Amino acid sequence: MTKKLGILISGGGTTMAEIIKACQSGEIPNLEVACIISSSPKALGIAKAKNLNISPENIMVINPNNFRNQFQKIDQTAFGLALIKELKSRGVTLVTQNGWLPFTPEIVLDAFPNAIFNQHPGPVPEFGGKGMYGIRVHEAIINFSRKTGRIDPWTEVIGQRVANKYDAGAVIKSARVKIFKNDTAETLRARALPVEHRVQIDMLKDIMANCIVAKNKTEILVHPGQEEILIEAKQSAINKYPLG
Repeated sequence: MTKKLGILISGGGTTMAEIIKACQSGEIPNLEVACIISSSPKALGIAKAKNLNISPENIMVINPNNFRNQFQKIDQTAFGLALIKELKSRGVTLVTQNGWLPFTPEIVLDAFPNAIFNQHPGPVPEFGGKGMYGIRVHEAIINFSRKTGRIDPWTEVIGQRVANKYDAGAVIKSARVKIFKNDTAETLRARALPVEHRVQIDMLKDIMANCIVAKNKTEILVHPGQEEILIEAKQSAINKYPLG
């Protein structure tokens, strides 16, 4: 049975593009990309989606900043209802967040129970949370690894369920990426990105085959006494890359 996929993006859309191609080629069987929703009108992924023959009427911008209330806080209900309307009107039954930055309102999770999945470029929960996205994650884990003297440092790119807290959902698919001695956040990101693409595609293949299971964490990254180092590593990464 064919499922319809809605992809949520905020930036370059590189993973989105690989997922679209995998659906169009049949690598991910019985999955059709029904729509692309961007949280930003400036997202480069919008042009990528058009170039991959996604119909313009199925590519839209729903900017959370357009739903600010009188106190200048985002009205999560109104934002969520806008997302649900566009997804449901296109028959979407599965949603992925690929580079999606806004917090997904709880009413959206309720509307698509157990059917929303997230992409994250680092181990969770340690290198997740508010403000931890994109290149910041790579910078933070390099900082932490060096400050704690890890002998064989690595990072991990993941696919996970979406929960009502940033990066808190169960990990479904993951792959490790080695951190080299001379790595920068930029070189690590470049090496990790193709692995991220593969993890996301393989996760969707497992979803379509109805064979997903939560992965148990096999190694503790942050040991007792290292919590402050983690906080400092993450804050330093945010300061270095204020735009993520």
